[in-house]
Parts: sequence; C-alpha cells; structure tokens
Amino acid sequence: MKKIAISLGILAVAFVQAQSIKTNIDLVNVKDDKIAVTMEFPKMKSNDVKFHFPKTVPGTYSVDDYGRFIEGIKFLDNKGKEIAFIKVNDNTYSLKNAKALSKITYLVNDSFDEENETDKHKAVFSPSGTDIEQGKVYLINTHGFVGYIDNMQDVPYQLVIQKPNDFYGTTALVDQDKSEATDTFTLANYAKLTDSPLMYSKPDYITFNAGGMDLVLGVYSPTGKYKAADFKENLEKMVVAQKKFLGDMNTNKKYAIMLYLAGTEGPQIKGFGALEHHESTSVVLHEMMPKEAIDESIVDVVSHEFFHTVNPLKTHSEEIHYFDYADPKMSQHLWMYEGGTEYFANLFQIQEGLITKDQFLQRIGDKIKNSKSYDDTMPFTVMSKNILQDQYKDQYRNVYEKGTLLTMCLDIELRKLSNGEMGYRDMIRKLSQRFGENKPFKDDKLIDELVTITGYPQVKDFYNKYIAGSQPTPYAEYLAQVGVEITKQETPPMFWFIKDPAQTGYDEKNNAFAFDDHSALSPFSKSIGMKITDQVFALDGKTINIQNAQEFIGYAQSIKDGQNVTVTVLRKNGDKMDKIDLKGKAVLDKITLETLKFKANPTPAEQKLQDQWLTGKK
Repeated sequence: MKKIAISLGILAVAFVQAQSIKTNIDLVNVKDDKIAVTMEFPKMKSNDVKFHFPKTVPGTYSVDDYGRFIEGIKFLDNKGKEIAFIKVNDNTYSLKNAKALSKITYLVNDSFDEENETDKHKAVFSPSGTDIEQGKVYLINTHGFVGYIDNMQDVPYQLVIQKPNDFYGTTALVDQDKSEATDTFTLANYAKLTDSPLMYSKPDYITFNAGGMDLVLGVYSPTGKYKAADFKENLEKMVVAQKKFLGDMNTNKKYAIMLYLAGTEGPQIKGFGALEHHESTSVVLHEMMPKEAIDESIVDVVSHEFFHTVNPLKTHSEEIHYFDYADPKMSQHLWMYEGGTEYFANLFQIQEGLITKDQFLQRIGDKIKNSKSYDDTMPFTVMSKNILQDQYKDQYRNVYEKGTLLTMCLDIELRKLSNGEMGYRDMIRKLSQRFGENKPFKDDKLIDELVTITGYPQVKDFYNKYIAGSQPTPYAEYLAQVGVEITKQETPPMFWFIKDPAQTGYDEKNNAFAFDDHSALSPFSKSIGMKITDQVFALDGKTINIQNAQEFIGYAQSIKDGQNVTVTVLRKNGDKMDKIDLKGKAVLDKITLETLKFKANPTPAEQKLQDQWLTGKK
C-alpha cells in the first residue's frame, strides 16, 4: 500500500506538471531594465484563442492596462516557429492557429519608471505596480508579469523565478526547490498567481510569530537607512491587537509583508500605500519618512490591508469571486469592502488601546471634512458599480472618507437597535459565517442578506437612504447618540486658491503650490478658469520658494475683496508645463471649521452606547 501510494503521488505530481502552465521569470539576465518571461502551455484544445494581460486586478479600482508594459511578444510552436497573431488592444492578442501553440515569450517593462509620464495613461498605483532595478530590487506584482488564455484561468501555474544567488524573495509562497539559483512555486490557478506578489532584493527580512500567525517582513531600503528588525516591535504589537479584534473571523496562519521604501534616487514614484492579498501585502512608502511616521503608516495602512483578509478576500460578491481580468464587472459594495475595512483599521486601534479617544475622534472629524470634497449626493452603490468610468473614478477616494463614516453610522445604528448586543463587526462576522471564500453572495441581494443575519429591517432603511440613496448622511445625529457633539466656527473671509488651505502642497521641483486632485477650488479660482491640476507659480508677480512661503501666504491674506489679481499657474501640456496668467477680481471665502468633541455631560444612554462603541464590549 505504501509503495502504491508513493507511486500514485509521483504520477499525480507528474500529471499536474504536464497539465500546468510553466512560467519562467528571469531576474538574472536583465537588459535595459526589462525582464524576460517565458510561458509554456499544455496542448490547446482550440485553434481560436485569446491571450490577455489584466486590464485591472482585484483590490484596485482603476483601468491600468498592464499589457502596455509588454514588448517583443512572440507566440511559438514546439519547433520554435512563430505563430501569427493579431493585437486586439494593449492587453489582448488573438490567435487563429492556437493548437500549434507551445510557448509565449516577451519582455516586461516596469510601471515605476512611467509613473510621472501620465499624458497618455493614469499612473499605476505603486503598490500594485512593478519595479525592475538590476542588482537592487525587483517588485513582482505577478499580474504585471504573467498573462492568461481565455478558459484556462483554472489551469495550475508552475512559477519559476531565476534569481541572483545572493537575492532573497519575500513572499507568502513556499519554495519547492533547494536551488540557490531558482525559486519554484505551484499555484492552483491564475487567481492564486495574481494573489501572490514577491519582492526580491539582498536579504533583509525577519520572521516571527504574533497572535498565532507566522509573519515575514522583507524590507528594501535603497540607502540601508532602515532594516526589517527596526519595525518588528511595532508590527508585532499591531498584529496581536488585530487578531484579538477579529477573533475567529481571521484564520490566517501566515502573512508576508513586502515593504518597499522609495529613495530620492531611482524611480520617482508617488503612489504610497499598500495592496491587499489573501496572505500578503505589498507596501510602498518613502525612505525619507522618520521611523515614527513609518510605524504609524504600518499601523494605519498595513492593518487596513490585513483586514481585507476578511472582506472582500474571504467574503465577497460574484463579481469578485469570478473576476474578469479582461473586462471587469465591478461590485456596488465598495462602501463595505473599502469603507468598512478602513473603519476597522481605525476602530481596532481605539478598542485595543493603540490610540486615545480624542485621537480616534480627530480621525473621524478629518474624514467628515475630507468627504466634503466629493459629491455627497452621489449614491455610493452607483459610484461603486461604475468606478472604472470617467465620470465616477474621481469619486473613488471617498470610499476611505464617506465609506468609513457610513459604516460608522451603521455600527451606531446596530448598537442602538440591539441595546449594544450587535455592532458592525458582529454583522460582518455573521456574513462571513453565512458565506466565505468559496461561496460568494449575489451583489444585488446583499442588503437582504444583511437584514436576514441581523434581524433588523431598519438596516435596509439605512442602506436605501444613505448608501444606495442620495440623502447626505446625518453624521451629527448619529454622533450625538454616542455622546459626541459637533461645534462649528466660521473663519473671517480670506483669499486662497482652494476652499481648504490645509490641502495645499508644495512642488519643490517647480517651486509652486500644488493641490490634491480632489480638493475643491475656491470661488475665485473657479471664476478665473483655474484647474485643480494647475500649480500656482506666482501671485501678482510674487513667486514662491520654500524659504518665502510664509511671506507669500501673508501677501495672499492681505488681498481685499474685489481687488484685481493675477495668478500665474503651471499647466501640464504633454511633456511640458505651460506658464499661464489668469486674471480676475478677488473673491474672499469663509471657511466653516467643524470640531468633534465628547459631551461634558452625556445622558446615561449616550454614555452607555459610547462605551460599547469605543470598547466593543456589550
């Protein structure tokens, strides 16, 4: 029996390898910052097939067209002869003689080098992008390196990474060979492949167990300023708190964190943050950040991605479960996937004692303020379902602002309805028990499922009004129920280029003020035809530099209502910046400042609900 079992095991392995798509990524023979990829296929069953690179991937909500980074693609038969193909678009290739297909070869360019070349295409968000720096680091988000053939997404992939002997690959995957020259991994299907990022560099990693989960943290720091060990204490404290907060909702036994710290030399990237995966996350931050700021980002950003292991990675709709990489159909529930996850990332910190009550309230107040830069009447479900379309994509970042606030209000609503017995976390736990990683729910039936698992039809009323409806959420009313009041104070009329001066940034390269894409222009800026993407270079001929910024601001504050003003802006025009003078009469604008604070004398009911909200206890 033993010999038969072993023989069958060998046959099974041989069969899987024969039926798998063997993909080789060569990190050794890198030329001109391009990596060679070779894909070998089992026998095709059809002549007419399409080969794709992803248009977008789960966890990102933008059209990235990863196929645009591919060049020199060749489709070959088993004798090395090229097979004719038609390039349908950046991502798709059509073959009419695919039964002869044996191999595909191509070169991959990285996305990091093109982040600032946005005239033709929006930059790929760095944590979901790719970086090729020979002899230094390779960030391999696999969706940027490996494609798939229609109807073969469920075929296993054997991934072989040829690497320099002195490089280490940070990943949640398990290497199946003992060679120093290659790492070999077997993945069940294309979805598992794209769910498995890797980062290769000179070894700088730590492994440890926290909360019953094995972690590996790999760090790339171009100047060597930071080491992986620098972040162990903070990371361990965070993970223990997260595991405690989630309880049985999280079943992860291992987790990998790839921390890429961008330097002042090399790729000039700007998409700082992280991207979630079932067992790992890729994180991009700046090496110039102080350690305390990186620690804070790890708690805020990495915890957000780890909470995604619950939702949507393990609890999701059919749109995510059966994700179409070539023509994605988006879910209408970003309020839960991103908003609810961001709420968890803040709520666990107050409930597990990582921040104070006042710090938590400050964060909620900031999100209320930031949400006002977006359309508050746009139904979140409509925005979410259509997020890849131009008219909705600029509203995406509101999922981290209003999305968080919606789930906060729903949390308070549930606690009030249940006399503190149930909150948002309890609802998500029940949802994850009802569904799971391999059992998706129907997108348009989620609210009915939530009513069923909570037992409260009022949840549907909340959903129809504030999530699927156009009614602005009455934050003050919900916060009052937990003993929090909002005080308003109006500033004197002032002159500036956007409604919230605090959202002003400075571009050192251009010596100009720059603004977040989602900032709201001031009435004056609108009147002179300024664009939010413009940079302010001068005001009435007075230019800006980092030394005289305060003097410049002082001059702006001295401008009177109706005064003739000339604003010189830098406006992007292809590869250059045009300098344009915009003229008009000054319009002074008032700013209403809202401050959240705990009531000095809340009612007993308000105090009870507040305690349950901030501690998670019933």
